[in-house]
Amino acid sequence: MRNLIIILGDQLNVDSAALDGFDPALDAIWMAEVAGESSKVWSSKPRIAFFLSAMRHFRDALRLNGRRVIYRELGRAGGAWMLDGGESRSSDAETFAAALLESAGSLKPERWIMTEPGEWSVRAEIGEAAAAAGIVLEMRDDRHFLCSHAQFAAHAEGRKQLRMEFFYREMRQRHGVLMEGGKPAGGAWNFDSENRKSFGKGGPPLHLPPRRFEPDAISREVIAVVNERFAEHPGDLTAFDWPVTAEEAGQALEDFVAHRLSDFGDWQDAMWTSEPWLFHSRLSAVMNVKLLDPRRVIVAAEEAWKQGRAPLAGVEGFIRQILGWREYVRGIYWRQMPGYVEMNALGAEQPLPAFYWTGETEMECLRDALGQTLRLGYAHHIQRLMVTGLYALMLGVRPREVHEWYLAVYVDAVEWVELPNTLGMSQHADGGLMASKPYIATGKYIERMSNYCSGCRYNPAESTGAKACPFTTLYWDFLLQHEDTLRKNQRMAMQVRNLGRLDETKRGEIRAQAAQLRSASQECG
Repeated sequence: MRNLIIILGDQLNVDSAALDGFDPALDAIWMAEVAGESSKVWSSKPRIAFFLSAMRHFRDALRLNGRRVIYRELGRAGGAWMLDGGESRSSDAETFAAALLESAGSLKPERWIMTEPGEWSVRAEIGEAAAAAGIVLEMRDDRHFLCSHAQFAAHAEGRKQLRMEFFYREMRQRHGVLMEGGKPAGGAWNFDSENRKSFGKGGPPLHLPPRRFEPDAISREVIAVVNERFAEHPGDLTAFDWPVTAEEAGQALEDFVAHRLSDFGDWQDAMWTSEPWLFHSRLSAVMNVKLLDPRRVIVAAEEAWKQGRAPLAGVEGFIRQILGWREYVRGIYWRQMPGYVEMNALGAEQPLPAFYWTGETEMECLRDALGQTLRLGYAHHIQRLMVTGLYALMLGVRPREVHEWYLAVYVDAVEWVELPNTLGMSQHADGGLMASKPYIATGKYIERMSNYCSGCRYNPAESTGAKACPFTTLYWDFLLQHEDTLRKNQRMAMQVRNLGRLDETKRGEIRAQAAQLRSASQECG
């Protein structure tokens, strides 16, 4: 064998750089389902099933295209691999490195070739395995992304602070997206002032939910394997209906553009009980495993605006998430790793509350967002930032624990995109590298953007007492704890000035009630 082409579970694009120059007479593709990837963080059943099903479908598509694929498939019994052609043998390999080294001994390739992994530790692990096996490892750039490492480094050069808005404008200009005559379409770079509305008491307007994809034979087998091998993991596969092929990913894109993009901008931040999908695309998962190219998504959204099928404000807000945030967080991740994961600028040391794994809490907003997350492996960006993330931030949970929870429970979680969003944007643990201020709010924000508070026993207007909303209590306590630091942040000036309304008695009551919340949380953490 000349080249062994290594393809990971989040590299399922047929135009991958790793496949350049592939010769079926000389080369083979190697893929492996590794149990350790599901246990290094306690991955939810929907997340495991999505990755395994997408990988198996991709394997079959490669074979139909005449590619030789050596695939190591997790069987239902512990420690069994199902090899290419259905042959089975025992294996104790729990990591990519161990599985690769097993294969290297029998296949004896001259070279390993792969596209750069999206996770720092996996990249290091495979590099060490190649060195141990004495095999040349050729790691190629990932063409899936619209900004290379070199381009991001050039953007960052000489800047005291990185801000996504300036990066996003560069990306718009470089790729000619939503541009007219060298200027931004509509005369502005973003239209947030026209977006981000709340539903009001009437609730969401009528809308079609995302297209469902019923599990086929491959997915049903995966579901059976996951339910048996990972029975103790959180989550439920009863409602599993994710797109798991490139064809299905394309259909999901077409469905979003046709039925929800036109309203996305207005309602992208709104929340409603038992409405997990609302006007969101549900495309991040298929993009993050590379079944769907971001360029295709951007073009489809821009064309919808040009054809008058979606307003510019909503289309711009949607494209900004892909061309802006998605590329920006990847740049931050590779620029800051491996030390990024250890950052804890606010000195948070509380354990993650146990109810994050069960959804069992009296706070309606958290009960709904957590229950939905555990059941479906999904929550939209405001549920993540301003409900689950906000509570953990103000409670003072160790940011690495919050990161590991997000990486474990969400179907679309891959470390390069999840870690900066969680540790930086949500928990402000990087001291402002990702976001210029901590995103904090009282329960009044959640009341304004949802109907969660209408059925909750807590009152978002109260910070102390039996009915005080824990979000509101912790908001004021967070300001009190970090007052000196936050006072130096111009974007926090108004919130810090509001502390002047609190006399010493009230401050003491808030601190005492917040301490009780933390104590109760630690007891069940």
